[in-house]
Amino acid sequence: MAEPLALIGNYGSYGSYGSYGSYGSYGSYGSYGSYGSYGSYGSYGSYGSDGSTSSYYSYYSYCSDHMSEAIDLTQLRICFLAGTLAQGGAERQLFYMLKALRSVGATPHLLCLTQGEFWEEPIRALGVPVTWVGQSPGRVARVHSVIAACRQLKPQILQSQHFYTNLYAAVAARCLGLHEIGAVRASGYHEVLETGRLLGWLSLNLPRQIAANSQTAVKYTIQQGAAARRVFFLPNVIDDEAFAVPDRQLARAALADDTLQLLTIGRLEAQKRVDRLLNLIAKLREQVTRPFKLTIAGDGSLRATLEQQARALGLWPELVEFRGIVKNTAPLYREADMFLLTSDFEGTPNVVMEAMAAGLPIVCTNVGGVAELIESGKSGLTFEPNDEAGFLAALVELINNPARQAALGTAAHHHIATHHSLTRLPQAFAALYQQALGASS
Repeated sequence: MAEPLALIGNYGSYGSYGSYGSYGSYGSYGSYGSYGSYGSYGSYGSYGSDGSTSSYYSYYSYCSDHMSEAIDLTQLRICFLAGTLAQGGAERQLFYMLKALRSVGATPHLLCLTQGEFWEEPIRALGVPVTWVGQSPGRVARVHSVIAACRQLKPQILQSQHFYTNLYAAVAARCLGLHEIGAVRASGYHEVLETGRLLGWLSLNLPRQIAANSQTAVKYTIQQGAAARRVFFLPNVIDDEAFAVPDRQLARAALADDTLQLLTIGRLEAQKRVDRLLNLIAKLREQVTRPFKLTIAGDGSLRATLEQQARALGLWPELVEFRGIVKNTAPLYREADMFLLTSDFEGTPNVVMEAMAAGLPIVCTNVGGVAELIESGKSGLTFEPNDEAGFLAALVELINNPARQAALGTAAHHHIATHHSLTRLPQAFAALYQQALGASS
């Protein structure tokens, strides 16, 4: 036990994602290469041999029908551990997870290394107690705080929500005889880069159960040595009803403005490659006649740099608006005509799922779990990060084809409502916890 504790002493200085700094030094996601070399997805056993998304959904349905009968969520003592409650995708998913558990009568508790951040009050409003365990800046002290809190709460399951809290959960669980679940919320590869080779490997392999939110992350985790039985595919979900737009034409007509409204939402950090998007918008201006405007919602360390770039390209403030952090993004999707994402890497992007739920046509880079959400050409258009010419050509064609915009948006909404609705999460948790209890026994 001493070795993992000692390692954590150098680990937690990350605190939250914001303190990692720029992702730029990691290189583009494209340089990582194709996951095709991993072989078929059948190595994961129950997921099926063809590696397709449909195989996953068959497995997911099986879990819903059979495993949920074997475990009563209301009788489980569940404790989550989060590194931050700032406004981000993993934190939004945590809110959804806790909301889903509360909806079926479960009584989870949340431990967090930070306090007073964006999602804390909404989570408390669900009736979920939040305990701060980050009083000390020292990592070993924080481990002891997690252990002390768990001794008092006596959970059966300790579930990490962030990759960089996996070691805290694993060490605390082993000390107390709990069943721990680690998290992989991006590709796995980039999370290991952020934490370092040794700590990254331990964060993948020390937890006896891992919940990954994309098949890309599942494959990477198994490739790095994790036994397939330890890895569970827990897909992101959204409150699709909150983002649904029953009559998009009517909602758009209410704006009384023919300007095409383009939208992107995300942290203004290097990973999101908003600089790439601005360059594409500058080229788009030369190729379409319809007036358009891009709204960028979100904030981050690169905001000033991106504003300077937009100004130098002659885009800001006439063609580009930096909206900053928007607490309620549903109106943004309702007022938009198209959603764009140009990231170098992602997990399963919440913003893409929200845009799909709103029935927006989407053009985005094919990274992380995007391919599990979008069937390119049917429910959206996807391109490799380095294919800026293809991205631009598709954007121009789509702007000039309103009928195709509507068709893509309708298919996108149907996919999200069918496969990623918040209402499906309790069954997924029942399956995950059944597997975790067995793996740790």
